Amino acid sequence: MAEAHQAVGFQFTVRPDGVDLKLSQEVIKNIYLSGVTAWKKRAIQFKNGVLAGVYPASPSSWLIVVIAMMSSLYIHVDPSLGMINAIKDNLPCRDYMSVQTRAVLSAILFATGLWLFLIYLLRYTLKALLSYHEWIFESHGKMSSSTKVWLSLVKMFSGRRPLLYSFQASLPRLPVPSVDDTIHRYLESVRPLLDSQQYNQMEVLASEFKASMATQLQRYLILKSWWATNYVSDWWEEYIYLRGRTPIMVNSNFYIMVRQIVSTLGTVPMCSTQMERMFNTTRIPGIETDIVQHLTDRKHLVVYHRGRFFHVWLYTGGRHLLPSELETQFQRILNDTSEPQPGELKLAALTAGNRYALGVNKVSLDAIESAAFFLALDDEPQGYEPAKTNSLDSYAKSLLHGKCYDRWFDKSFTLISYPNGKMGVNVEHSWADAPIVGHMWEYVAATDCFHLGYTEEGHCKGDVNKGLPYPTRLQWQIPKECQDVIEASYLSAKQIADDVDFHGYLFNEFGKGLIKKCRTSPDAFIQLALQLAQFRDQGVFCLTYESSMTRMFRDGRTETVRSCTSEAVEFVRAMEDASATNAQRFALFRKAADKHQNMYRLAMTGSGIDRHLFCLYIVSKYLGVDSPFLKKVLSEPWKLSTSQTPQQQLNLVDINKFPKYVSAGGGFGPVADDGYGVSYIIIGENLITFHISSKFSSPDTDSYRFGQNIRKAMIDIQALFKTENDKKIVENAKRVPLENGKKYI
Repeated sequence: MAEAHQAVGFQFTVRPDGVDLKLSQEVIKNIYLSGVTAWKKRAIQFKNGVLAGVYPASPSSWLIVVIAMMSSLYIHVDPSLGMINAIKDNLPCRDYMSVQTRAVLSAILFATGLWLFLIYLLRYTLKALLSYHEWIFESHGKMSSSTKVWLSLVKMFSGRRPLLYSFQASLPRLPVPSVDDTIHRYLESVRPLLDSQQYNQMEVLASEFKASMATQLQRYLILKSWWATNYVSDWWEEYIYLRGRTPIMVNSNFYIMVRQIVSTLGTVPMCSTQMERMFNTTRIPGIETDIVQHLTDRKHLVVYHRGRFFHVWLYTGGRHLLPSELETQFQRILNDTSEPQPGELKLAALTAGNRYALGVNKVSLDAIESAAFFLALDDEPQGYEPAKTNSLDSYAKSLLHGKCYDRWFDKSFTLISYPNGKMGVNVEHSWADAPIVGHMWEYVAATDCFHLGYTEEGHCKGDVNKGLPYPTRLQWQIPKECQDVIEASYLSAKQIADDVDFHGYLFNEFGKGLIKKCRTSPDAFIQLALQLAQFRDQGVFCLTYESSMTRMFRDGRTETVRSCTSEAVEFVRAMEDASATNAQRFALFRKAADKHQNMYRLAMTGSGIDRHLFCLYIVSKYLGVDSPFLKKVLSEPWKLSTSQTPQQQLNLVDINKFPKYVSAGGGFGPVADDGYGVSYIIIGENLITFHISSKFSSPDTDSYRFGQNIRKAMIDIQALFKTENDKKIVENAKRVPLENGKKYI
């Protein structure tokens, strides 16, 4: 067999006159090339480490400073104000050096010290500049003079050609808000959700908390904010994700159909820490807590197909496999007719149910956990088909949970490929948030379609190395008792998956283009539509979660925007009140939209509510003190959990020319048993896709019904902007003041 010959590195036979040793030149060549590649990688990593370490300066700038100092010696000018002479007089072993050697060495040492000082000065200057966030609170399309000056300074101090991690040391730390501000914003956020008695009780709890332990807890947080790079992220990863003992499938993992990324001014750098663990990363289950295991320089992936696990090398001859060679390897797997080993078919269900410490076949298990990522080759086609009812629903459920045993939910991500060419990813959440994987996937999809390309027959371009070693089956010996555990985990996971009521809805009545013409934020528009849809669906308002990012800070992850504001409630009630006029509704919409935008900006700039309260709660637990206020806050259910998946790398794909390459975004499972999870993506100018999830077991929710309520809410709000008297409505809204004690204008 061809693979057997390729696996042999050398051959020998024993003869009467000794050992006849025959080395395989092909294998020796590959070993040599692999070694060269490894050393090249080390050299590149060292180079990038140096470049990022001295940024925003460059290594060549050191030489310039040294030459300047050396030149000063010859013109008898001392820019060091005597420091070079002081260094020269205190050099060790100076008796063994000539005067000229000591002078040159002293100048080099001083120049190096000056160069390092200038690097830190530039770095802290840039950090101070990046701590300015007033630009984000300015109206869209308008930029103040101070922001223009700030933007110019950021560009000037940012250097040229930064690498991925160049700005890490220059990013500011996430600030700790004051306790008074956080509690004030919290009480403001729950006011529309509580009656007078409930709100007064919450005020009492908050006052008792401020008067008793708040100051002590805050001191510890401030200390941590100066000692650690981020006072939230490590505790968030550990306590929200890794210590959870419930299944991560549906409850934590999310899926992405193609692309998403967070946008900023384009000049403001974002933290790249999460990208470090994109590949070669696995969540390893433990008894009380899991760990995130990240390895380096792994050269294989593991492929799952029809119940079998295959080990596939990603390198040959010291280089990556070409796309045509990867196609060959995957086709070999598809052509393999072998059957799964006992217990192998549903083995991955152990990552879908309750958290188990896996103890099966260490070698094969290590191959999965150390792989670059996990690839699932599915048999059933998926994807959005306009003529096929519920095709998007099926696509999303396949990405979110599949068959409960055909994704390795503990891997950083599982890449899923369908026989009709559609793809997607299922992502483990602890190591990173959606924009990180979305950024990668957006780049991969655009590169595959527009740079690598395919032949007319649909094959990858390029020649194929016929001598590639075949993919190898992972071997398993799974005892009966372990197979019983696998089956139990599968049944538990299947119960969760079967309970997911998912509806994907493509809203194409209008999109970002029309919303922006109305001079309002698309996100605020949609969030208010979700509030209106929620009230029409449930008859009550609820605590609403919208995810925001904090990656403008070092090691930043997410923050919560509490979208159900008093202003949003007033607007929704006006929409449902037949006696309210369009002018009143329009004015209340503007007020609610402005409030939402301001809250989103506060969350992005480190003045959110929930992460601060979460960390105060963690400190209280470490100190062994009980806070009824914090306990109450942390136990409140998010019945409506929402997230936008914005697009940024539009330069990669012209969606007007290539609309079929536009993705429907991604989504997640419901957070509350009786609530909704809603993810949405604004695609181009005329399309918004909603991913809606809930549970069949809840008699109060219905994902399809909620999608229809969203549609009606979007159209009803848009109607406020297109009435015949729309100009008069706008002018009246600006002139008519709100009266005390009145609900409307």
